[in-house]
Amino acid sequence: MPVAPFDGALAVVTGAGGGFGRATALALAERGATVIAADIDGASAERTAALAGTLGPTATAYQVDVSDAAAMEKFAADVRGGHRVPDIVVNNAGIAISGPFLDTGVADWERILGVNLWGVIHGSRLFGAQMLERSRALPTRPDPPNKGGHIVNIASAAAYSPSRQLPAYCTTKAAVLMLSECLRAELAGARIGVTAVCPGFSETGILRNTTFVGMDERRAERLRELVQRGMRLRRYPPEKVAERIVEAIVKNKAVVPVTFEGHLLRGLSRLSPGAMRLLARVPAPGVR
Repeated sequence: MPVAPFDGALAVVTGAGGGFGRATALALAERGATVIAADIDGASAERTAALAGTLGPTATAYQVDVSDAAAMEKFAADVRGGHRVPDIVVNNAGIAISGPFLDTGVADWERILGVNLWGVIHGSRLFGAQMLERSRALPTRPDPPNKGGHIVNIASAAAYSPSRQLPAYCTTKAAVLMLSECLRAELAGARIGVTAVCPGFSETGILRNTTFVGMDERRAERLRELVQRGMRLRRYPPEKVAERIVEAIVKNKAVVPVTFEGHLLRGLSRLSPGAMRLLARVPAPGVR
């Protein structure tokens, strides 16, 4: 697999209609990769593919719901049949639910688990199997450790940061982090790299579609505005996260915290779990 630049590489990016997904698709295209931009919003995927096509060789849009097992089976088969086995897969699609655990209903859990966890499972399992089959056919030689391909799973600093306000989100992202670590160990012998990327606060637009439970719409909108204001002040665009994703593929990194708070929380989770548990008790601004 070409790594730096990605000339000749085929990259699949889910959740590519905006945020980290679009920024990553464009960053890979700019470095020579052919991009398949997948998103549940077909129009957004088309826009990303059009942009990527101006930067790299070619780009194709695909509408798919990553939580739908049958749809993902078809997607993986279409990619292989219409193109070939991908060299890079970025499982980025994600949603957020905010609010107390006891106010989070079964339907909420099914929805967030479907996208944030099952979406990563489907993408990793289906494309990982394709990469493994191809890798076994490659001759053994001292190539880069991710010669057989690379899977990037977008987790979050929430993966190691418990929070009373984000129990569902934190749970799914912690699962993505552990899944990535397990899969990395399993596929290392086949020269397939696996990376979990754990961004902190960044302006991705995910808040626009966040579901708030346990509060009325007025309070939810106030909280959304407060967090959005904080994100704007943070000034950490998705393009910076995309740069870290590219670097992670090139260097075959295992876990990549992104942003100052991402690194800080990762360090605290290792050095002082008790401090993290105390921080988890702090309510969000404007929420009692």
